[in-house]
Amino acid sequence: MTSTRPTFEGVKQAAERLRPHVTLTPLYRSETLSRALDADVWLKLETATPIASFKLRGALNHLLVAQSQTPVKSAVTSSTGNHGQGVAYAARLLGVPADIFLPDGCPIVKQTMIRLFGATLHVGGVDIDDAKERARKFCTERGGSFVDDGESARLIEGAGTIGHEIGAALDDVDYAFLPMGSGSLAAGTAIGLKGAQPRAKVIAVQSAGSPAMVESFRARRAVERPVNSLAESIVCRVPAATALTAVLRYVDDALLVSDRDILAALNTLLTWGHVLVEPGSAAGLAGAWARRKDLRGKRVVLVLSGANVDPEMIGRALFVPALFDPTSKR
Repeated sequence: MTSTRPTFEGVKQAAERLRPHVTLTPLYRSETLSRALDADVWLKLETATPIASFKLRGALNHLLVAQSQTPVKSAVTSSTGNHGQGVAYAARLLGVPADIFLPDGCPIVKQTMIRLFGATLHVGGVDIDDAKERARKFCTERGGSFVDDGESARLIEGAGTIGHEIGAALDDVDYAFLPMGSGSLAAGTAIGLKGAQPRAKVIAVQSAGSPAMVESFRARRAVERPVNSLAESIVCRVPAATALTAVLRYVDDALLVSDRDILAALNTLLTWGHVLVEPGSAAGLAGAWARRKDLRGKRVVLVLSGANVDPEMIGRALFVPALFDPTSKR
């Protein structure tokens, strides 16, 4: 029987299941970030996927497992964009239609890519949880397999293949910093990494403009909070039970960073890390910078979760000073 909670064994099975469809993403050492943080800093580039996001892993693993049990006739989900792309791409691989529900205000690049992957896009609602209500109603009325980013153990295990890859490729990881929205990435990566390296610590980072998951982590129970952040890929108003339970079990710490610090981290990664990311993807670096005194001499992995960013946001980030300048004297 398939477990209703994500496990390390499930992550390993997901890695085998995804192998024909998802290639290993790059993991390399950043000289500039290592010098700035006085640590051994490595970047895991989930930007290097067909959808420029880690979300393909979880969506495809969920649908492949569902397809093995009962034929999937269509896929339905809600998203702020990246998960929607993942479901759209995975549905196309399976040869089934997809309906993706997004709230108002999602980046045009994400909306465009969802359409290019062949899905039907439905835009409307104030936030991701509003979009989820609309998507679930559609699924109930029209049918289809609902892919819930937060309530699917198989989706979390798909995301967990990131931690599994890190643990297999790099010895003695001290810390992994990564963004947190629904918590699927944080929980999955922690399960996958700790399964290979139990002493590694996983730190989840969320925008202070969307603090529900971090406050839930601290309270050890679900806490609903309003959303007001430019980092739309890591917002969450209502914590999902499955993801939150896994976060509480496997993630070591969670912290909040300001949107300004997120933009500064985006600028830093673009200028000195030589990699393009979206705001939410830069949260891990912002968190590591806030904890830099604790990281001296440690091996640190930053998971860069996605690169679906509109040009206007890139321009906005470039007006915020980078976190550091390696050309200045220390």
